[in-house]
Amino acid sequence: MSTEATATRIGSGVLAATCVSTFVVNANTSAVSILLPAISADTDTSVATLQWAVTGYSLVGAAIIVTGGVLGDILGRRKVFIAALLLFVASCVLIALVQSGVGIIIGRAIQGAAGSTLLACGLSLLSVASTGSEQMRAVSLWGAASAVGAAAGPLVGGALVDSTGWQGLFWIDAAIAALTIPLTLRAVAESRDPNRQRSIDVGGMLLVAGVLVPVVLALSEGPNWGWASAGTLLCFAIAVVCGFGFVAVENRVQAPLVDLRLLRNKILVGATLAILLVAGAINGLMYVMSLSFQDPAGLGMSPFEAGLATLPAAAGLVIIAPFVSTLASRIGSRQVIGLGFVITTGGFLVLTFITGSWTYGLFVLPLVVVAVGMGFSNGCASSVATAAVSQDEVGAASGISNMARYVGASLYVAATATIYNTATEATDVSREGAVANGVSHSALLMMVSAAAGILLAALYGKHRPEAARTVDRAAAAAVVVHTIPAPEPKASRA
Repeated sequence: MSTEATATRIGSGVLAATCVSTFVVNANTSAVSILLPAISADTDTSVATLQWAVTGYSLVGAAIIVTGGVLGDILGRRKVFIAALLLFVASCVLIALVQSGVGIIIGRAIQGAAGSTLLACGLSLLSVASTGSEQMRAVSLWGAASAVGAAAGPLVGGALVDSTGWQGLFWIDAAIAALTIPLTLRAVAESRDPNRQRSIDVGGMLLVAGVLVPVVLALSEGPNWGWASAGTLLCFAIAVVCGFGFVAVENRVQAPLVDLRLLRNKILVGATLAILLVAGAINGLMYVMSLSFQDPAGLGMSPFEAGLATLPAAAGLVIIAPFVSTLASRIGSRQVIGLGFVITTGGFLVLTFITGSWTYGLFVLPLVVVAVGMGFSNGCASSVATAAVSQDEVGAASGISNMARYVGASLYVAATATIYNTATEATDVSREGAVANGVSHSALLMMVSAAAGILLAALYGKHRPEAARTVDRAAAAAVVVHTIPAPEPKASRA
């Protein structure tokens, strides 16, 4: 057998293992909000409590996403990838078998660690297994698998709830991930980065959690404790202390979780904040819509119908993203990002006027508008985040933007869950009016955030990328869930 044939076969194995894993992880992640009402009914746990199954996943992902990639570089990418698959399988089995809300929340936190590591190590495996045009093809397919998984998750999750029960999603995910393990062992070669510092920034990882967990707890419990209560203020105080501690630790360790020098780059900072805003808004929107569409006082949909109903937002964001690169090459990234936030603000503005009499047809246009706007902003912001730094800093910059994506998801889901739950528990309006108020008030928060994104566009320098290629379009689609430092020629600046 020729060397070329062997190389092609090995490359196909790497491609299959990484694409299947990223599809499963992203489908699982995006499906969970659709499952919450069914999980709540089965476990006798309130949806307000189960929001930790969503935020807990993102909290752990934010702390682990960079460390998972570093562990692969040091210990072996295949070894860490397989360990993450095993952990993902274990978390799925735990969630499917457990009979309590607390057990599901714990399982989802474990899943956050496994999922973020699979994404980080999977992309690394592709990068070292191929070069040139083959690498571009591999990254394109990986990006497409990520995007399709994110878009299909709510629909698949809803269909499974109606047919097998909510546990079906996790059993199927566990089976697919388990089958990926022997494929990885057979077809994926081990690789390491001999130049990587062998130290792990455990302190930085713990301090990230120390910042985020108290903030999310305060956002979740603030209405019950009181926003000026000792418990709420203590949470914010702990977050501030951990924030200062994080800066101190990152300035001293040899291999920091976040290279703080990069934060002097105002273009990177602006792009990262834009990514945080978009990730937060799409996750907050999907959370609220998943609940309101299924609420008997809302649209009273079945889980499958609700999954189908969210497609204008879930799939629309993915569909529009590949076309963003072409538009940015013509008018410039800053203009596209600003335009995206303007469009997003308009879409959320319409949703603030929702009443209890709205039918689904009235939701479609604003959901499509929001998806288009966020697709513009998110695709360009992720591209700028990696184009604004030197080639040897691209990996660190993409790590920062991916961490921001998890942070945005956790904070916005916590905030929108609190707003939605507070509104729907009101007794001075009809139940239908309360659900409508929950959506309207949540949309108001996201509208204000999108309006802030318009101001952020001013932070970008002039940036006009070269003509978009297939790999750029796939990377743009994938940035709904993950920033890909796609192989690309140096962008020109105008």
